[in-house]
Amino acid sequence: MNERKYKYSVSLLTFSVLLFGLISLSVFYSCGANIFSESQDVELGQQLDKEIKSNPREYPMLQGNQEIKDYVSGIGKYIINSSPKIERKNIFPYNFQVINDSVINAFCTPGGYIYVYTGLMKFIDNEATLAGVIAHEIAHAERRHMTQRLTSYYGVSMILSLVLGNNPSAYAEIAANLFVGLGFLANSRSDEIEADNYSIAYLKTSKYYPGAIMFFFDNILAEQKLKGNAPGGGLDRLLSTHPLPQDRIDNVREIMTGLKDKDSLKGLYADEYRIFKSKLPK
Repeated sequence: MNERKYKYSVSLLTFSVLLFGLISLSVFYSCGANIFSESQDVELGQQLDKEIKSNPREYPMLQGNQEIKDYVSGIGKYIINSSPKIERKNIFPYNFQVINDSVINAFCTPGGYIYVYTGLMKFIDNEATLAGVIAHEIAHAERRHMTQRLTSYYGVSMILSLVLGNNPSAYAEIAANLFVGLGFLANSRSDEIEADNYSIAYLKTSKYYPGAIMFFFDNILAEQKLKGNAPGGGLDRLLSTHPLPQDRIDNVREIMTGLKDKDSLKGLYADEYRIFKSKLPK
């Protein structure tokens, strides 16, 4: 084989590999594939945790107030230990932290790094609702929603880099560029519905009313009705990262209608939560 034919064969092989990779990725995306390993979820979560804590203006972590931190962490750990449906409890570190800000929000990064705002805790009325929100964020970690989205967004370029061998630091670059604004937090409607479903499933084996996240929805709807679409409200960030269309609300109501043995007046722990709220920083 002469040199020209050899170069042509190599080029054809490279093109075939790339074409196969692109076709495979397009198929994988539709199936919710994830090119990240579970250990990479943890690594990415650790890196993002460092970024978050290095930006106190945007993410003012609660200082002191250990009782409040322990309360939130205790609820999270209780849910993890009480639900057999949480499959990665021995793989992900699961870390629950508090951000001292009036923003009404909670979010999760890969590997089970979960952040709850004091603004959200002041916004709700019982412990079961907080448990429902935390269970929802645990579900985002368990279902690996963020790294699925990253696979969809970066997958093709990453495969090209790895196949061509011209960007060995592709993963590091993704991690470095990920922390920009709030884009990395935004969940799709399907992600939100799935996380709601798992939140209910996780709480079924707990002491809490499993559909308590619905009380959070009710508070959001009441706040929207009161303030309309005025910009700059405490819900802006929440709804930009956790969309709340009607089909998501209807989905939770339908599931809870099927759980006829669950009484919404039991398992709320409203009195205990009232005491806890009184200790939150003003």
